[in-house]
Amino acid sequence: MLSWLRSIRRRKDIQEDRRFLEARARRLLEAYLSADDTQKKHYYEIIARAAAACQPGISDPNVEDLTLASASAAAALKVIKLREQKANEGKDHPDESITDAYAVVAIAYRRAATVYSHDRELQQLGTAAVHLVTIANSYLAAHSAET
Repeated sequence: MLSWLRSIRRRKDIQEDRRFLEARARRLLEAYLSADDTQKKHYYEIIARAAAACQPGISDPNVEDLTLASASAAAALKVIKLREQKANEGKDHPDESITDAYAVVAIAYRRAATVYSHDRELQQLGTAAVHLVTIANSYLAAHSAET
């Protein structure tokens, strides 16, 4: 029974990700791949900052990695929905690259939480997102150490 409920939740998450995240994450990943070194540094910064902003404030070592990844993905998705809502209401014209960075972060954490275990296409996108988030975090850590 529990696995059936998890399977339903996973399908809902995938549907939501296709609606809110997939196109944005693909757009940023494609832009990143065609960017020069200076532009890539900009992508690293916004992705690493988005990832840092989505970290849950949980310091309990007993909390599982899957739970932390799910919480981080949910936080990123919440930011995206809020930014889209503000844009639709005409209250704000957010920088699309920042919203797209949150989509990459959400996809990466959903991949880490094994949400995409039965969806090969999103699993591949998630793997690319995980790599980019890792590179961005490494870049920002190295850059912070230099200054």
